[in-house]
Amino acid sequence: MILHCVFLRLKTALTADDKQALFAAIAALKQVIPGIVDIKYGPNVSPEGLHGGFVDGFAVTFESPEARDAYLIHPEHVAVGERIVSSTDGGLAGILVFDLNI
Repeated sequence: MILHCVFLRLKTALTADDKQALFAAIAALKQVIPGIVDIKYGPNVSPEGLHGGFVDGFAVTFESPEARDAYLIHPEHVAVGERIVSSTDGGLAGILVFDLNI
């Protein structure tokens, strides 16, 4: 399995409702893209203060590397990905992706 972690530096102008709608769109991908086991999202709750400005994020668990690879090019993911990029401070610079084998 793959744990696909995405950390976000969202624009300060985003309202709580905007954030919730964005994360709801991400969570909805589980219903349309095969191979997604689980999706979790929310704010960083670490007390260490080492977030580097990435204070929101989500994690997608995939059943296999192949499922993750199919997700990356899936049209629904591409559309949500464009929405994420437009919501972050600095576009792609406001996104950090880290995948783990689990």
